[in-house]
Amino acid sequence: MNTLHPTKQALISTVVTLLDSKGPEEINSDEVLEISGISKGSLYHHFQDFSELIEKALIFRFASFVDSSVEMLKKVITTSKSREELLTSLKHVTRVTQSPEMKSNRIERISAISSAMRTERMADALGVEQERLTQALADLYRESQERGWGDPKIDPRVVGVMVQSYTIGKVVDDFTPEHMDGEKWSAVIDEVLETVFFPAK
Repeated sequence: MNTLHPTKQALISTVVTLLDSKGPEEINSDEVLEISGISKGSLYHHFQDFSELIEKALIFRFASFVDSSVEMLKKVITTSKSREELLTSLKHVTRVTQSPEMKSNRIERISAISSAMRTERMADALGVEQERLTQALADLYRESQERGWGDPKIDPRVVGVMVQSYTIGKVVDDFTPEHMDGEKWSAVIDEVLETVFFPAK
């Protein structure tokens, strides 16, 4: 957000912080203006409406997630010296991303995607970040193929989409009265990694 006008940046930052403890539908303009100390006129000078401000904050948070995810996986791919070392690191990543502590992150990503499906303006902006994540994951898998670990028959983009699908897909179990065994879920992902994405030669 460093290239944004300071007022616009302050408004987005306020909503980004509020989203740590509230859903986007729980945030109202009066609260944002009071916390930020910015006038209503300035808000509507920088945004078409209050919904656009919420969208920008959701997209910022989504982009931050993209950056941290790509950085984490890039480190795993580039520092691993063998298929075995790669798989060990990826299993750790799985348990972090699939943990109960990441529940709110999964729900927020689903919420952002859902909002984008209903609003063309947000769909266009979020689509850019979504494509960036898919491409980054595809590039990382392509690199693993070049190093002889990834299956050369698999389209890297398919891997990029599938990894995201099972990562946020656990939200299906997050809000049910009874939950599956998290370790059994991770074990299935381990199996996919070992036999499909990075099969032994």
